[in-house]
Amino acid sequence: MVCSSAERLNIGQAAARSGVSAKMIRYYESLGLLPKVGRTESGYRQYGAAEVHTLRFIRRARTLGFGMAEIAALLQLWQDRERASKEVKRIALERIEDLEKKIGEMQAMKNTLENLALGCQGDDRPDCPILDDLASQRPELPKSRPLDQILP
Repeated sequence: MVCSSAERLNIGQAAARSGVSAKMIRYYESLGLLPKVGRTESGYRQYGAAEVHTLRFIRRARTLGFGMAEIAALLQLWQDRERASKEVKRIALERIEDLEKKIGEMQAMKNTLENLALGCQGDDRPDCPILDDLASQRPELPKSRPLDQILP
């Protein structure tokens, strides 16, 4: 449900309509991602449709993995009707590059765990190559190459 442009919501109502917790709304406000809003005479924050829309924008950006600095840049671009879309695309492509790197690292972890699990008998014997590997004093493996290319 979207609020009308004149309707004012307290933080709990804004949280419910945006899908962002009240705690996170306060946090986003403290970072400057969400502009300071008006308050009632008793000091309660009041949010309108624009703030709820901004909160939904932030929530969606977070679900796509953007960090706070990236979200701040995207918010500025979103609010600038004369923006160059190339800036938005650049930020998105950087996010994709970061995701691809993380996917590669996670795939390497998965491959390593699969290989270790294959070597484990999983029976009543106490010996376990998984625990042996975890207890080994191996130095940190480089992250630029998949672990299955590094491990024997």
